[in-house]
Amino acid sequence: MQSNQMSIKSSGGQKYKIGLVANRAHQDSPDAALIQLLNGSKSSIEQVLQPHFSVVGRTMDAMKIYDLLTEYPDIERLPYGHDGGLMRLVSRIVDPDPNKSLNAIIYLMDPVDASSAFPEAIALKRQCVIHGKPFLSTLAGAREWIELESMNLTGAKTKTLDPCFAYETQGIALIAHDAMKPEMLRLSEKHFDLLDRFKVRYATGTTGRLLNELATKIKGAKEGEHWVVPCLSGPMGGDAQIAELVLDHKCGRILFLEDPHVARQHEADIQLLERAARIVGEFASCNSDYKSADRWLGLLAKRA
Repeated sequence: MQSNQMSIKSSGGQKYKIGLVANRAHQDSPDAALIQLLNGSKSSIEQVLQPHFSVVGRTMDAMKIYDLLTEYPDIERLPYGHDGGLMRLVSRIVDPDPNKSLNAIIYLMDPVDASSAFPEAIALKRQCVIHGKPFLSTLAGAREWIELESMNLTGAKTKTLDPCFAYETQGIALIAHDAMKPEMLRLSEKHFDLLDRFKVRYATGTTGRLLNELATKIKGAKEGEHWVVPCLSGPMGGDAQIAELVLDHKCGRILFLEDPHVARQHEADIQLLERAARIVGEFASCNSDYKSADRWLGLLAKRA
């Protein structure tokens, strides 16, 4: 694609700007997640989204080694992670200037790579949640986001990805911290028809009870009472129960509305659930903020 071709704009009128980084295990082999993502989404990236990429150093090295987007003109190389590349992504996520701020982060995280627990990696996700921007840490999540945003602009669907959107065969987890439970109820009511299409819905503790009460109001007691399969509360092990479902490929999408402003006593359980999604990263994805989740659910319905 020629560099002077007009870019299709995002829904906000600005050109897509994406931060891109992958841990070593996701870029060091021909079938690694980074290679699968950029090769599989090449046409959507080059012909539809036409984003500006800000790519951390070693990930950029891997793109050159594997000839990924070699003719694509709008790629900026950032320093290596140990030289501040991730820190620069954090700064650009929070930048108030819409011409500079990033719209999304694709950070393909290896659950056993220590760098994914560095302060800058944790801060990057936290600021994405605070500022309502997608933080896409698995191959499944990043591939789906590119497909949905591309489909939203053109109406065209990638037929080979149709099985990924067969909701009637799939499970989804709905989890919310205490301060986010009203937002979860609003989201669930707004997107009830979509969520109702899933084969099974899981939720932890109080969130599950509230969602079943909502479903009872909408569908009646007979069909709504058990609309959500309840797990234990998060602090009592519910996150771990859902993590096992993810590992067993029974639940591929996690909507976990996090409150980034409070300390959480069961932080390890939250990280465990996210790590489970990253272990089966070709299958599972996790969404963590209201704004991104609202758009994501709306586009899932449109994709169907």
